Amino acid sequence: MTSLFRLTLPVFFGYVPLGMAFGVLFVTELPYEWYWAVAMSLFIFAGSAQFLSVGLVANHASLVAVAIAVFLLNARHIFYGLSMLSRLELKGWKRRYMIFALTDETYSLITGLPKEVGLKQDDYWRIAAINQSYWVMGTLLGALLGSAITMPEMGLEIVLPALFVVMMVEQYRTSRSLGLMAAALVVGLLAIWLWSNQMLLLSIVLSLVLLLLNYRRVR
Repeated sequence: MTSLFRLTLPVFFGYVPLGMAFGVLFVTELPYEWYWAVAMSLFIFAGSAQFLSVGLVANHASLVAVAIAVFLLNARHIFYGLSMLSRLELKGWKRRYMIFALTDETYSLITGLPKEVGLKQDDYWRIAAINQSYWVMGTLLGALLGSAITMPEMGLEIVLPALFVVMMVEQYRTSRSLGLMAAALVVGLLAIWLWSNQMLLLSIVLSLVLLLLNYRRVR
């Protein structure tokens, strides 16, 4: 387990401050007790969708509107799961938990690890659980502190992009392939050009389609 904690350290440094920001936002924007923020991170665990949900609920959106918005925002996870079908052999509750807890960062971390690391099947859901614990920890801290602390507006928006940059560098050190980085750049620019308002969603979908096509070609 110690080695898994080391592997997930980049996620720790991204999830804890962002989780704190979510906890603070929840207790300051919504008329609910702090423990509901923690419950949301435990039973929903949707990252950006949790921020979106708080904003929608604070503006009195209907539950149907919230559900549709969250589904559209997290639709990219369908492609994550499809691309990992050949990798995961988990069964029962472990497989169901993995489906529930598969986030952008967990997916990026798992797929970017070299084969030499030698992950066992149980390590996949353990990594997902460790990453979720970081998010819950941040949420708990933020919710308890609430308005007693001031979360700096400048700087939080760079945490998640910085986390992905770290993971990209680690993936390059593993694969030594500039082609992957070039493909990511092209896809990102294309997504901005085609649909700038939903650049992230479109770029993720395009990237996963390319990866699936490449996997099929290699096989």
